[in-house]
Order: sequence, then structure tokens, then C-alpha cells
Amino acid sequence: MNGALLLVGSCVLFYLAYHFYGRIVERVLGVDPARPTPAHTLRDGVDYVPTHPAILFGHHFASIAGAGPIVGPVLAAQFGWVAVALWVVFGCILIGSVHDLAAMFLSIRHQGRSIGTVIESLMGYWGRMLFLFFCWFTLVLVVAEFLRIAAETFVEIPAVGTASMLFIVLAIGFGRMVCRGGMSVLVGSLIFVPLTFACVYFGTLIPIDFVKLLGCDAATARQIWVIVLLAYCFAASVLPVWLLLQPRDYLNSYLLYAMMALGFVGILVARPMMNLDAFTGWHAVNPLSGGTEPLIPLLFVTVACGACSGFHALVASGTTAKQIDSERHLRPVAYGSMLIEGVLAIIALVAVGVMTQGEYAAALKEQGAVKLFAGGVASFTDKLGLPHEAGIVFISLVLAAFLMTTLDTATRLARFTWQELFLPRGQSDENASPAAAAPALPAVQAFFSNRYIATLIAVVAAGWLLLGGGAKSIWPVFASSNQLLAALTLLGCSLWLLRHKRPLALTLLPMLFMMITSGSAVITLFLRNARAWQADGFKAGGVMTLTTGILIVMSIALIVMGTISILQTMKQSERKA
Repeated sequence: MNGALLLVGSCVLFYLAYHFYGRIVERVLGVDPARPTPAHTLRDGVDYVPTHPAILFGHHFASIAGAGPIVGPVLAAQFGWVAVALWVVFGCILIGSVHDLAAMFLSIRHQGRSIGTVIESLMGYWGRMLFLFFCWFTLVLVVAEFLRIAAETFVEIPAVGTASMLFIVLAIGFGRMVCRGGMSVLVGSLIFVPLTFACVYFGTLIPIDFVKLLGCDAATARQIWVIVLLAYCFAASVLPVWLLLQPRDYLNSYLLYAMMALGFVGILVARPMMNLDAFTGWHAVNPLSGGTEPLIPLLFVTVACGACSGFHALVASGTTAKQIDSERHLRPVAYGSMLIEGVLAIIALVAVGVMTQGEYAAALKEQGAVKLFAGGVASFTDKLGLPHEAGIVFISLVLAAFLMTTLDTATRLARFTWQELFLPRGQSDENASPAAAAPALPAVQAFFSNRYIATLIAVVAAGWLLLGGGAKSIWPVFASSNQLLAALTLLGCSLWLLRHKRPLALTLLPMLFMMITSGSAVITLFLRNARAWQADGFKAGGVMTLTTGILIVMSIALIVMGTISILQTMKQSERKA
């Protein structure tokens, strides 16, 4: 099959889904443009800030995208391109986009709180606490792992470190000029977006290479970057969202748009054939480990962010919901962003689909997913007259910049989640007054929920995991826990729809699908690592066994709480009837 046809066909389906199925989702949820959002009712100039939809779209899209929709499809290509394409397209339309929109909607109707706090009104106080801890633990893992990847990238490609630091300076300037200086979004974009691209070029001219500058080895250089990035994470979490996080994500989104445009046009011009196997069977050989992987459930877990991601619910309900100016912006920001992420996932699939199965396996093992994607897209842009090596460098720089985007967003979300752990009971009622959203806390709770202390705890925990090597050993389970988080979020959305007597199929069927696939994946990982632990000792699989075991216990507890809540709601409805 021709890769251009696959890409265009997928885009047509995404377009139709946005205009038709997206509107159905809005009607079922009860989106009301006339209803004031928390950005207005709780406006504080730090987290709750009414935001222009164009800026918010860029911020949200950059936060949820990162490298996830690229790495996932590239790794999942071991199962065949048809299997990946079907899951990306239909997973995005029927599950991922619905999940993101529903999570953001529920957060807006609960004072912009995270989906974890919303759970309290559906599963009770202990359901909330368990869900929030699940979220916080996952976010700390994300921060630790992306710290590791970013630090290693900055050492390997020093130009990326320079560009990333310059992006921070530009973001602060944009935030001050547009949000506080009276400059329009259009004028600010015309000035600062070209400067953002210039930063990529200047990064290649003046690379920050600590190995050469300080005469140290690569390991020491990585540790220096980790310290610098931890300081950045702390600042990005505590500073007003309009000053650093929001404008940085907005400006960086144009880099991703440019990369996607180059890939899209390059594929249309090159019209590459999909030489990868369409289907490799119900079990496929993993090029990285050499072992065999079952198509079900690991296909769905491996693609991850390219079709559905629990991390998106945390972004949608953690930061974006606090900035939505009107509920009419929900569909373009939430549903639309996920669909565009699906387009990126298809581009990534085509980038590796031009290889034969043997070429793909060898290249993935030698280069890794990111470099494999960059080389594939660069081969398409060759047809546009762009130098191949220049294309690889630009794409690599763009992807590395988005490591920072996920890093700073995850840190801020970890701060929000930690703060909500200390909220008193009953703070998630959607009918509560705005004043009730900021209760006075006892001294100890107030101390630990302070935004500086909450951020410091998250940063220290992530740094400890990274320096101790735990993040790297635990990371393989994150893909499964991420999908499991999406299933639990959809469970909460289904409970809300049931209580408000609205159609359940919209979220209930996706929830059941995600619960079965992600749950099976976690159990598979648990059994695999338990066997390794038994055969070769604790170091071989002990950490992973304990981690997956904890996830299984927490998930079962939340499922039981959700089931009890559903039964109670149904009984109450029968009594009223």
C-alpha cells in the first residue's frame, strides 16, 4: 500500500470524526458555552488564567504530544503496520479523544481540579486518595525518566541544550509581552515564533558541551544537566503558568507543527510504499529484547499515546482545565489535539513502514525509535530538496525540545496532585461555590500542600529515583500503568454519566476495552518478572514484580469501589422511579 494514501485516508477519518462524533460527545456530556469556567470564577493569575484558545491549544498539544506518539507506533511496528494503523485511527476517534474531552469537561465542572479529586464525588474519599496516589506515583516516574532522557540527549547533542535554554528565555519574554504587556497574540507570534526557529539554528552554532567546556566525562556532564533540569522543573511548576510553562509550550508547538508539515508534505510527494509486513501474527519478535510479544494486549499498550493515554487526563484536568476561557473551546482543544496526535502517529508509522521487516528490526536495535523516525522523515524531505543530514538534525532537535515540554508539565501536575492529597473531604462537589474551592487547612496540611513544598517533594523524589537507577528499571511498566490510568479515568466518567442519567456507552465501552487490555498487560508483566525473580534473584525482576503487584492491587480496589458506586447509583435510581 502507498504511505501517502494511508496518511490521507486517516486524516479524512479524523476530520469527519471531529465534526460529527466530536459534536455527539459534546451533546452527551452537556457542554454549555454560556456557563462560566473555573478560569474566570477562580482566577488567581498563577494557575487559573483565562487563555486565548490558540495559545491554549498549543500548550495542551505540546504537553500531551512529546515523543510518545512517535516512539509508541515505531516500537509497535513489530506487530505489522495494518494492526498499528487500525488501532491508532479507531483508538484515537472512539477512545483517546473521548477520554481527553470527558476528563477536561469533568474537571471544569469540578473547579478545575484533577480527575483524581473528581473521583471523590463518584467513589468516595478513599477512592480519591487511592487514585491520586496512583497518579502522583506515575507522574514522578515520568519526571525521572524524562530527566534521564533529556540529560543524555543534551550530552549527546549539545546543540539541543543550547536551543532548550534559549527557548526558556524566549518564553518568558513572550509571556510578559502578550499576557501582561498588551501585545496581541498575532503580533507576539509573528515576532517570537521566527525567533524560536532561530534558536534551533543558534544551538548548532554555540552548543553547550560540558564535556569540552569543563573537561569532564559524559557521566559528570549528565549529572550537571540533571541538576540544571531539576531547577528548571521547580521553576516551571511554581511560577505563574502564563510566564513560563504556557508560552514555552505554545512557541514549541510551532516546531512540532513544522516537523509534522514537513513529514506530511514529504510523504505526499515521495508517495512511499509500505514495505513492512502488514501483519506479523499473534506473536511478534521484539527487535530490542529478542523475545516474543503477544499482539493482544501489548499492541495497545505499546502504541500508548498514539491512540489513548492516561497521562492526557492528568494534563487535561490538571493544567488545561484551569485555563479554558469558554466551554466552546473544549472540542478543539481536547478532542482536536488528540486527533492531531493521531496524525503524528501515522506519520511515524509511515516513516518506518518503508522498510522491510528485517531492515526495521536491525535499524531499531541499532538506532532507537527517535533516530529511526528522524531518518525516515528526512528521507521523505529529500524529495522537497532539503539536505538529508540537515533534516535529521532539525527533527532530532524538535523531538528533544519536546522532552522538556513533557518534563515541565509532568512536574506541575505532580505538584497539583500532591496538593489535592491534602484537601479535606467533600471538596469535589461540582455544585460547590467558588469560595468553597479554597478551604482553610490546618497548619501541617497547609505546609505540605504549599506549592513550593509540593514541588520540592516531587522534584526530590524524581531525582532520587533517577540517581538510584530505579526509574530506569521501573519504566517498562509505565506504558501499562498509563493505559490502566486511562481505563480508570473512563470508569469515573462513566459513573458521572450514570449519575446524571446520560448515555453510558460513550465511555463505558471504551473503559471495558481499556481495562481488559491494560489489565492483561500488567498481569503479563507481573508474571514475567515474577518468574525472572524466582529464577535469577531479586535484581532480575524483583522491583518490577513489586511495582506491577502494587498497580494490580490499587486497580482492583478502584474497580471494586467503582462497581459498588454503580450498583448504589442504580438502586437509588430505581427507588426514585
